[in-house]
Amino acid sequence: MISRLPSWIEAGAFTLALMAGVVNAVGLLGFSHQAVSHLTGTSTLLGVGLTHMQSTELLHLLLVLLSFVLGAAFSGLFIGSSALEHGRRYGVALLVEAGLLVLAMLALQANSLAGHYLASAACGLQNAMVTTYSGAIVRTTHVSGIFTDLGVMLGARLRGVPVDRRKATLFLLLIGGFILGGSIGAFGFALWQFKALLLPAGMAVVLAVLYQVWVLRRV
Repeated sequence: MISRLPSWIEAGAFTLALMAGVVNAVGLLGFSHQAVSHLTGTSTLLGVGLTHMQSTELLHLLLVLLSFVLGAAFSGLFIGSSALEHGRRYGVALLVEAGLLVLAMLALQANSLAGHYLASAACGLQNAMVTTYSGAIVRTTHVSGIFTDLGVMLGARLRGVPVDRRKATLFLLLIGGFILGGSIGAFGFALWQFKALLLPAGMAVVLAVLYQVWVLRRV
């Protein structure tokens, strides 16, 4: 059960959600206002666009979707499991995510749409790294499912079913981290434009180092 998870899970999940919030805010505030940390809005735009958009705009939306999937595919290939397990190569995956974000920053500074594809791939990679925490389905780059889970938990509580407090706390931290990340991303974009992506990239590097230290201590 989720109560058996190590104590750093909450801090790590909060940090990952914050990183995604920053990336998505920068994408939304950038030159083409493109969400990159989730695909719901982009999929809707693609569906609507099929009726009147030009082929270049449709291709752009499709490439954002495919980039997210490719990032997730890399995670599935490289890590091999969506369940949190000790010893998997999360540190290296986080470094790859950091690299993608730096490349996204450089592309966006050059007014290249490739920046959106790179940022979307980074979010897909992150979202797929760890999606299952001891049976709890957790996403770190969007919050619709988390709000749904909280609603289900609330409904169950009204029926007299005890609430798993640690799971509820984890969900609230993910939501709070994503919202806070959006605020930080907006503030950072106002100050530094696309250089604000260096913040989540740097955080990914720090998380990678901390994870590797934790792994070495358990060897």
